[in-house]
Amino acid sequence: MNPLYLKRVALRREQAAGGSYVWSLPVVKNWRELVFQSPVTFFCGENGSGKSTLLEALAICCGFNAEGGGKNFQFSTNETHAPLYRALEVAKGRRPRDGYFLRAESFYNVATEIERLDRDVTIGRPVVESYGGVSLHRQSHGESFLTLLLNRFGGEGLYLLDEPEAALSPARQMTMLARMHELAGLGSQFIIATHSPILMAYPGADIYVLTPEGVQKTPYRQTEHYRLTRRFLEDPEGMLSILLSQSSTD
Repeated sequence: MNPLYLKRVALRREQAAGGSYVWSLPVVKNWRELVFQSPVTFFCGENGSGKSTLLEALAICCGFNAEGGGKNFQFSTNETHAPLYRALEVAKGRRPRDGYFLRAESFYNVATEIERLDRDVTIGRPVVESYGGVSLHRQSHGESFLTLLLNRFGGEGLYLLDEPEAALSPARQMTMLARMHELAGLGSQFIIATHSPILMAYPGADIYVLTPEGVQKTPYRQTEHYRLTRRFLEDPEGMLSILLSQSSTD
């Protein structure tokens, strides 16, 4: 039995039509389905490849708010999400006890919504107590991300994270890896869009690289993120010499 909450996602190509830019993305034009086999799956690729768009569509199909949060978040500050979710067919496994969709770019809006909900609360616990009891607006961006991981995520959950490394130092990304491992051991599934070669090193993770040719499952050390970062760290002076000499001749 597959213990995962999301087992497969497929594109219903007959629904992929209209005037949106999203239908011209490589992830839409040259892709049919993904099968989830690991508790941790990464989407990576160049800027504009569609990884965040695909993750957003998955989140909406799973009942999450397009701007992020848990399933009880229904706020909207700007209707900018792409229509890709309408063309996806999602095969689900068992029902998660917990879940969350993190969007780095709109987490500020989530923090604001938490404060709004707590102003209106008359019974029950304030929402902020699930986030460590301290307003996310009173923490740095990175601290608020870690608060989410350490306090709000409780296990047996489906967690969709869009570029969570955006506010995290390398050391904090390693803290995130340790927390992910703990949560995976508690029956959680992660699907993460990222550029971080640190996060992508999670053992046993499936890495899907979005390319102009489609979506390709790729071993960690064969990803451009790993190879380029390693090359730079091994010889920063040489890499900088090449890069800067090229820019000076443009």
